[in-house]
Amino acid sequence: MSGFAYPPPRSVIARAVGIALEEDIGRGDVTTTACVDAKAVGRAVFAARKACVLAGLPVVDEVFAQVDARVKVTHVANDGDRLSVGSVAARIEGPAASLLIGERVALNFLQRASGTATLTRAHVDALGPSAVRGTRIADTRKTTPGLRAIERYAVRCGGGHNHREDLSSAVLIKDNHVAAAGGVAEAIQRCRAIAPHTTRIECEVDSLVQLRIALDAGADIIMFDNFDDAMVVEGVAIVNRRAIVEVSGGITLDRIPRLAEMGVDVISVGALTHSAPAVDIGLDWEAS
Repeated sequence: MSGFAYPPPRSVIARAVGIALEEDIGRGDVTTTACVDAKAVGRAVFAARKACVLAGLPVVDEVFAQVDARVKVTHVANDGDRLSVGSVAARIEGPAASLLIGERVALNFLQRASGTATLTRAHVDALGPSAVRGTRIADTRKTTPGLRAIERYAVRCGGGHNHREDLSSAVLIKDNHVAAAGGVAEAIQRCRAIAPHTTRIECEVDSLVQLRIALDAGADIIMFDNFDDAMVVEGVAIVNRRAIVEVSGGITLDRIPRLAEMGVDVISVGALTHSAPAVDIGLDWEAS
């Protein structure tokens, strides 16, 4: 894992894991209590059933730390690694009942985080040679409520970048803000008047007319919303490096290299977090 793909604070992970365990365990694991001797010790491995990019190991650590501190988790791979079919991500060893109790919650987090990292890496790879010019693949705030920090960590593990963390972290004027404020220029002026001097002003535009207004009003970042390729080319020429250009909406893997070649700085993709399929990772029991 690179320094760029820093994990969320443990307190954030612990809160999400605590809720998930409470939800899954309920009043106790009836099946495990019946089937497993309380003194039995077990070993198991998390193994990829499909090729993927790994993400979520700190969450697996926290799951078993909360279930039973006697469980030892050993990382075999690192978050951000590409795993082939059969590759082992981590090993766990400890009281057999505790391994079984934490299994599903650990897999849920690991499969979903790795799914996001895998989808992100596909988008980053699609940049091709254009990536050297600095075009970024970024996520959006279209995250699972309560799991944003983990999902955005998974995006970083896949080589992507994060958009604003929350509503307080940056100014992003959307179409409804424009409608409520009475226009693009008015919205930008109002935000500029109260925003800290360290905060950039981003404005979403849905036409070249709005683009020119936003540029003249001093927007630092302009988001082209659902522009087709011809509009993107014209829009980039109008901006002429006077603002950061972000493109969002209608993003497909085959379109990404074209957008990068057009000079787009940021390509934001909501699907990285709201539509990433979980990857198939299993927990395989090892013989004693």
